[in-house]
Amino acid sequence: MRVLTASASFPDDARGASAALGNFDGLHAGHRAVIEQARKAANRLGAPFAVATFEPPPRRYFQPDAPPFRLMTPLRRELALADMGVDLCCLLRFDSAMAAMTDHDFARVVLREQLGLRAVTVGFDFRFGHNRMGDAASLARFGRELGFDVSVVAEVAHGDEKASSTIIRQMIQRGDMPGARDALGDWWTVDALVEHGEKRGRLLGFPTANMQLGEIVHPAFGIYAVWARLDGESEWRPGVANFGRTPTTGLRDPLLETVLFDWSGDLYGKRLHTAFAQRLRPEVKFDGLDTLVAQMHKDEADARLILKDLAPPRF
Repeated sequence: MRVLTASASFPDDARGASAALGNFDGLHAGHRAVIEQARKAANRLGAPFAVATFEPPPRRYFQPDAPPFRLMTPLRRELALADMGVDLCCLLRFDSAMAAMTDHDFARVVLREQLGLRAVTVGFDFRFGHNRMGDAASLARFGRELGFDVSVVAEVAHGDEKASSTIIRQMIQRGDMPGARDALGDWWTVDALVEHGEKRGRLLGFPTANMQLGEIVHPAFGIYAVWARLDGESEWRPGVANFGRTPTTGLRDPLLETVLFDWSGDLYGKRLHTAFAQRLRPEVKFDGLDTLVAQMHKDEADARLILKDLAPPRF
């Protein structure tokens, strides 16, 4: 899959695509339905199959001080889109100029002139243009005027509710990883660079890979059964992870600490993907290090038992 940034000089061989257009944070069932409709249009037209999305997300532009909310990094999104067979991922830079565009200007300048799209697929609730002035109906009208097809995908339900990134965030924030997996179609997975930490885990017999989640939504504090793999490798290794503030050894900013079972090596500076399978327990403050270490051995045994009957992520 090619990843391209939309501009006035978008490559000729990438123009004329059928594109799914939206934020696509998490790629839940509603997102996948929009992308699948774009695939069908691409096949019908003999056109490249594309996804066009905004980077950074409009929410971050309009709410720069909002807490972390993303369900996946751009890298995880690219891996997921490639797994879906997407040919092109078009990144639309959301800045002050785009925020000021009318809905018609966005359709004309971005979709027709910059991307040169032949077909656009959006969800029923898609909004665009200055102050969200445009909707799916106006986009269809502009498409007829400007010469590209527009398809609108109806609401997709997940259980009794609309498939929603907001609902998935709430699941993650309360530690419901099986629920998040059901809604996402795969295990919720984060990726981050491994940093040097205080090395207390090594002294306790559990060397950890320490990572900041950055813009990624924070899961409930606690201990999790996880899989982990190094970026560029295909093997997922079982493990256990803590996300929290380590109240027993001294409070600090929230940190993800992942332990890979039956593995040793230098992870510093490498990108690690961590997939959350199940929350084992909340983070608690223990009376001392001996009690903490005993609980860590139990956490390891519990995680091994849970993971042995589960399949790891696809990518």
